[in-house]
Amino acid sequence: MKILRSMGWLAAAVLACGVCAAQSAAWTVRPEWVRAHEEFLASDAMQGRGSATHDEEVTATYVASEFIGYGLKTAPGMSGYIQSAEVFAPVLDGNAGLSVDGATLSEGRDFHLLVSSGASESGPLLHVKPNEVKGWKGGKGKVIVVAEVPGGRAFLEMVQTLWRSGAALVVLPEGEGAQALLNSFGGKTRLPMRLKDAPGGGGRASVISVSASTMTMLAGAKDGEAVSLAVHEVPQAKPRMTYNAIGYLPGSDPRAGTILLTAHLDHLGIGRPVNGDAIYNGANDDAAGTTAVLELAHALAAGPPLRRSVLFVCYGSEEAGELGSTYFGEHPPVPLKELVANLEFEMIGNQDPKMPKGVLLLTGWERSNLGPTLTAHGALLGPDPYPEQHFFERSDNYALALKGVVAHTAAGWGTVPTYHEPDDDLAHLDLPFMTAAIQSLVGPLEWLADSDFRPEWSAGGRPGR
Repeated sequence: MKILRSMGWLAAAVLACGVCAAQSAAWTVRPEWVRAHEEFLASDAMQGRGSATHDEEVTATYVASEFIGYGLKTAPGMSGYIQSAEVFAPVLDGNAGLSVDGATLSEGRDFHLLVSSGASESGPLLHVKPNEVKGWKGGKGKVIVVAEVPGGRAFLEMVQTLWRSGAALVVLPEGEGAQALLNSFGGKTRLPMRLKDAPGGGGRASVISVSASTMTMLAGAKDGEAVSLAVHEVPQAKPRMTYNAIGYLPGSDPRAGTILLTAHLDHLGIGRPVNGDAIYNGANDDAAGTTAVLELAHALAAGPPLRRSVLFVCYGSEEAGELGSTYFGEHPPVPLKELVANLEFEMIGNQDPKMPKGVLLLTGWERSNLGPTLTAHGALLGPDPYPEQHFFERSDNYALALKGVVAHTAAGWGTVPTYHEPDDDLAHLDLPFMTAAIQSLVGPLEWLADSDFRPEWSAGGRPGR
């Protein structure tokens, strides 16, 4: 692969270890501190830290209290350590009905609601074959029925295209692909969640999987026949909120800019039981990233004063559509133009087998000079070996990157088997790997915070350009 044909970046990291050690020798990230954060954040007591829930609020409060203990200050313009935002998040009663050809079918018995727009949907039926979907834009307002589906990645790409096509409803057969899609949402219907003041709608289809008998009925129906899906929203007694925890380490030079270190603190909450376990602990996703932000705050706050300021932020509601980072980007404590760089930490709890031993992958490595420069100063970072997965666009760094901030995500195993499963727990973490990875970044980040170096996008690397 192009990004791996030269291992010069790894050699640079090895040669720089002496520099890194000299810079960070006064501070050691202790494994018991790393474990202690995980013991709390990924415990069953936290109920999976669901987005925009009380458990997310408790998590943000824990992170904020750690920031206070490390000596961090409140960010400019803030009176506390938590930034909150109201979200719109419908709740359904689980008793949806599907009407077709004079018959009414029931959720749970005849079909499963995988993705819902949050509203009832209806439209004329249209049968579509998978090979007709690529680049297809003919589904606006229609109920799309796909009787036979491909497997693996092709299934997900097909569903994504149909979901974005303007269709009212996408109907799939029950099977491995539909189950995998539901599993990725924690075994629960994926519902729209947005910031209260954000525009609604967006033309996203609802998606259901139907039983074999129901698919037989639909396969026999003619194109153009009316189909409707009725869902029922449950009124909520009080508004739902999402929470960002923010700590600030002021620098000595207000004109030098601010470094932003981030992760997301939420996960999937309670979902479909697997082997009797319904708590999606999210030890790797992303209690591990939250732990990295906490221990880097611990280290940098304990060290000598830095020239640049550092913002430490753990976002809420990433799993619901990156709502916390979106809100932060719209209401930053410091102007975005003052952000020197953003390094996001996502799922650093396991070593990726495609990476050299001990090395984190950095999404969008070739897009800027941030990764290579930090690596030259001892950071255990390397190129993302999964360009086809588009991880750069799939984490909280992306919203800021679109606004021009040089922003990347450091991650461990990009396709870890425990992803969005209940066994993403403490027992499945590689704590020594986590600890060493965090330790490797202390010196390079101290250097970045004291230097004149300002990362820049590579030619064509800035997204949206």
